[in-house]
Amino acid sequence: MRSENHATTATTPVGEAVHAAAGRIRQFIGASARPRVALILGSGLGDYAERLTDARSLAYDEIGFPASGVIGHKGRLVYGRAPGSSLEVLAMQGRVHAYEGHSLQTVVLPVRALVRAGCEIILLTNAAGAIAPGLLPGQLVLLRDHLNLLGDSPLRGHNDASLGARFPDMTSVYDRGLRALAERVASASKLLLPSGVYAGCLGPQYETPAEIRMLRSLGADLVGMSTVPEAIAARHMGAKVLGISCVTNLAAGISAQPLSHDEVTETAAHARADFIRLLDGILSEIAAEQRVAEGGTDHV
Repeated sequence: MRSENHATTATTPVGEAVHAAAGRIRQFIGASARPRVALILGSGLGDYAERLTDARSLAYDEIGFPASGVIGHKGRLVYGRAPGSSLEVLAMQGRVHAYEGHSLQTVVLPVRALVRAGCEIILLTNAAGAIAPGLLPGQLVLLRDHLNLLGDSPLRGHNDASLGARFPDMTSVYDRGLRALAERVASASKLLLPSGVYAGCLGPQYETPAEIRMLRSLGADLVGMSTVPEAIAARHMGAKVLGISCVTNLAAGISAQPLSHDEVTETAAHARADFIRLLDGILSEIAAEQRVAEGGTDHV
């Protein structure tokens, strides 16, 4: 299957596209596989998938996912076990964005397929610009809420009841229990992990200083061009969501330096060590909770 033939929801009903992509994922990972966690790895963060034990990968076009044309997004789905545990994980190395010309229904197709394939927890990561005072490039920030400023919703149009309710509640998009778990991991690892509100904007142009002042007045701490549609779609399907931003630059008007995508990917690479420690710890804690829930032990 070629990338141009991906199952866009413009020509295929959402439920059918999700079912088809989930079926290809299940075929790839095998009937006995039980992936519980999906990682969506943003700009410059995709290499984390290489840490999975017994990892194997599948190109997005073989699943029916749209391929990203953005540098730092490899376009592969990786299946393996979390480092040091038997927790099964599916990791997306990159995502597509609305600014690439995709509808939001197409943007969230991969996340929906991962949930339909069995993932109960969606861990969304992204590169973001800092708006709040005190946030610096290289810092990791836990998302506690978001602002959807994309001018659209992935739920617009006909609602497929097999995916979720027509009017889903978004009071706690980012799961409180998972946020508390991440904060415990950060504290134990001596990592600074402030929380913040993420503003999702359309892009692809970076924001103007006036727009950043507006976002700050609305309560935003961070700004980016992803994550929000995926979080909405995952919650629509009943999955738990955890969001982590890597601050890669100061937003326009806060720093005199012009913004560039090179800076985004370079800063994300510099934050790699902290990112690995945090994700390793989070996955380890999820694995431990799973062992307790199943009344068994983890076999590495």
